[in-house]
Order: sequence, then C-alpha cells, then structure tokens
Amino acid sequence: MRKVEPYGVETLPQVYAADRGTAGLAADRGTAASIDVPAAPATCRGALTERARLQWHLRDGGDPAALAEEFLAAHGLALHDLSRPATARHDGSGVCGAAFYLSAAAGAHLAGAPTTAPEPAPTLPDLTVVVYGHHQTPADPAGRPASAWWLGEWIESWTRRQHADAVTSVRAAIGRGDVYQTNLVGHAAARYTGDPLPALRRLGALPGARYGGVLTGDGWAIGCASPETLIEVTEGQLITRPIKGTRPATAAGRAELLASAKERAEHVMIVDLERNDLARIARTGTVTVDDLFTVRRWCDLWQAESTVRAAAADGLGLADLLRATCPGGSVTGAPKRAALTQINALEPVGRGASMGALGWVAPGRVDLGLTIRTAAADGQHLHTWAGGGITWDSDPTAEVAEAAAKTAPIRATLAGR
Repeated sequence: MRKVEPYGVETLPQVYAADRGTAGLAADRGTAASIDVPAAPATCRGALTERARLQWHLRDGGDPAALAEEFLAAHGLALHDLSRPATARHDGSGVCGAAFYLSAAAGAHLAGAPTTAPEPAPTLPDLTVVVYGHHQTPADPAGRPASAWWLGEWIESWTRRQHADAVTSVRAAIGRGDVYQTNLVGHAAARYTGDPLPALRRLGALPGARYGGVLTGDGWAIGCASPETLIEVTEGQLITRPIKGTRPATAAGRAELLASAKERAEHVMIVDLERNDLARIARTGTVTVDDLFTVRRWCDLWQAESTVRAAAADGLGLADLLRATCPGGSVTGAPKRAALTQINALEPVGRGASMGALGWVAPGRVDLGLTIRTAAADGQHLHTWAGGGITWDSDPTAEVAEAAAKTAPIRATLAGR
C-alpha cells in the first residue's frame, strides 16, 4: 500500500458560501449545528469540529480501501485489527472518529468490475473520509442563513419503458444462466434554487431512517434516509442487515410480503451472498443468520430484513473489510461480479451517491449504512436513485412501480411536502 502523501490531506477551517443558489455549495464544516453524520454517536453530534479530510475520485487511481485505512491511521484512528475491542476511547480534546463515504462505483472498482457508465453528478467524490475531534472551545451556534427554496421537475435518466426493457434483459440473462439476480437502479435529477442542505437534512427524520444525516463538501452534499446496515463492527463482531422485499405498509401488504414465495427466494439469495461475503473475513464457523426475513417499516413501505453476523478474523483491517463487503449484495445481485457487469451495461448513468456506504468509524467500531433512500446535491441539481432486485419471476411493470414507491417519500421530503 502506498503512503498517503500530504497533498491528500486538507486541514479545513469553517467555510460558508456567500451565495448558495445555483452558484454552488461549500463544505459545511466546523460548527456544532453543521455536524450530522449518519451513525455518529449521539454524544458526539453537535460537538465536533473537522480536523482533516481525504477526498478521492476513481480517475485519481489507486486503491480506495487502502487509502482510507492509511489516512485514518495517520490521523489517530488505526483500524488495522477490528477483531479486537478498542483499547482507547476519545477524550474531550482528541480525535473522536470519522465520517466515511464510499461510492457504489468505488465498490465496483474494488470488486474488479467495470465502471464506465457516465456519472450524473461528477462533482461527487468516490471516497470521502472526514476526521473529527471535539470542540476545545464552545462552538459557534450560528446557523446558516435561510434562503428561498424551489425545486423543479424531476427528469428521469430512463423512461418507464426503458426501465421495463432492462428488467426483461435481466430475466433473459437469468434464463441463460449468466446471473441469478441483478439489482437495477434508476436516476432522476431536478434543478433547484436556494440552499439544499435543509432539504437534505429533512431526509434523516423520515420514519425508519436508521442512517439519517448529511455529509457535505465543496460543491456537493449527500442526504441519507437509509434503513439498511451494510456493515457494522462492534467489539470484534461483524453484522450486516440486508433488506430485500417491499410492500405497502398496510396490514394486507405485510401479510402479502410474508407470504410471497418470490420475495422470500429473492431475499434468501441475497442473505446467502452476504453470508459468503462475511465468511471471507470471519473466523471459521462463526457466520450465523438471525431473524431471517423479518418485516421492518420504512415510511409507507414494509421491507423484509435479515441479520447476518460473524466474529471478525484476527488481523482484519478496514481495507479488507471494505473489499469483502462493498458494494453491498442487496444492491448488486448474485453472483456479484456478473451482476455488476450487467448493471454497468444496462443502467444509463452511474449510481452516484446511492448504493454505496456512508456512516461512522472510530476506534474498534465501524457502522456503515447502505446508501439506499439517499439524495445528493451538486451546484445545480438534486439527484435521487431507486430500484430493486430482479429475478426470473419479476414482472417489469411491477418493478418500475416499486422503484417509484421507494423514491416518492424522498422526493416529497426534498420538496418540503
């Protein structure tokens, strides 16, 4: 692994943009009110200041997993052996932890899969690591100036017919034996004026948003309302909670989801994939499945969720953890590499901030959500993504409708409805 050179580190003061319309975004740093990173400890939120930042794009080359682990170690967060409980905790003046973001494209890169689809929001980095410490002096409570908010019409990157045709293409690939399941994701963008951060922050309050919060940088911002755990590491235990299977959040919808042979088969296939991913980095014989196919609510939808856990192998570092788990199985398919190749061929644009990893890392702890139900802003547009897993039994019309149902609460919240 190559050394992280000084040019890869930015020590950043408070930065606020005078004009937050379509002219662009500035990194939201430094004040207690501005730190709202998904999975950050409740005792830390609102009491953090940024110490250092690493941002990386695929075009920069290199191994993002190795870069992240090295950068964190260089700033007091050594995550070289996650099998051991943390021996030290942050104090009132030292490093507390770090926000961590890895894009779906970076995950595909780690898996050796192609990533040639054009990105709809190229300003977004593919890796961001932001190291935080506690304030040594009282934080400035001043918030951001309010501005008028307007959100335009959502423009889809593919039509409903193109989406349905892609579902048909996946079914044909399943019939040939190329894949067992592939997750297809669509994208939409809408122009905005005003400050997008209040809108993105509202996502974190949606019911069921286990990983609610925001991460910002110069010219971009990500807002997350994800219910899904990509990977959690606590006291040497690995946990992933794949979600697969969706129905309306009604009594009838819940009963239908639990009774659906199609949804259960699709779900179990992904659980098996996640078991295999964890087995690569776990102590032999420790992988178990808890609470198979339970029902969990997100907004007005029921979702099927399982919990897979294992004991981390001795010497497991952050880089190997990321290589084994990214991108998440529930948003790729099985076999993962073949599904990623098909995704790259069928989806008209890249997945941007969606279907990646976003959360918090600290001594002995990793907690990363899978960035489903996630939106992003660049200087002119808000972006959303949504999709679902395709199996042989999938109905193209139903799959298009399911993707729309998943993104509807996100778009309504962004609009302020």
